[in-house]
Amino acid sequence: MPKVSEEYFENKKKLITEATYNVCLRKPVGMVTMTDVIEETGLSQGGIYRFYKNLDEILSDMITRMRVDYNLVGSLELVTKNNDLSFEEVAYKICDIMADVMEEHLLDIQKINFDLTVLAINEPERAAAIIRGAKGSGNFEYLASVTMPMLVEACMKNKLKPVADPEDILKYISASYTGIEMNCILSACYGDKVKNVDCKPKEMFNVLAKTIILLFGGNVK
Repeated sequence: MPKVSEEYFENKKKLITEATYNVCLRKPVGMVTMTDVIEETGLSQGGIYRFYKNLDEILSDMITRMRVDYNLVGSLELVTKNNDLSFEEVAYKICDIMADVMEEHLLDIQKINFDLTVLAINEPERAAAIIRGAKGSGNFEYLASVTMPMLVEACMKNKLKPVADPEDILKYISASYTGIEMNCILSACYGDKVKNVDCKPKEMFNVLAKTIILLFGGNVK
């Protein structure tokens, strides 16, 4: 095989992952096949396998690129580093950031993330291997490891008294985030086919912010 430059190699991999991304926008991730990717790229089967061993390796690389495009970390860090904010302000700002990003990517990246969650339910070992192959940390990992514990710290600083164990509250927040994501995607993609589903990220996260504040013992105006 003739030698190729690193730039050429990366451009081809980008072409393949972008094609896979486009296919995933049209089909559930769990139903995407290597044939779909080959047809979308216009490359030959050998052309694909020259850069990737299998479909799951492509999906891992696609997730890595998605994490660059769909990144909450910078905005969340501005909140976490601002020591002048009250607990209530921190909760509202965090939820506003999550709502804005979810709303912006509801029909693309959020849809694919939802599909990956479904894949994790149906094929847990495969989904886990795909995620392990992706580089970097996802937004939810950052929320769980940095932002959520920061809420506990802000609660203590403001001398609030949580109405439940903080660890249980954080589990509730995690479950609520997943529920909001699922229902907003169903509303956006299938709203005319699913009864009683009309969810908007801004509205849902505003309610979540108020719930977080109350659970940690804060005041909602």
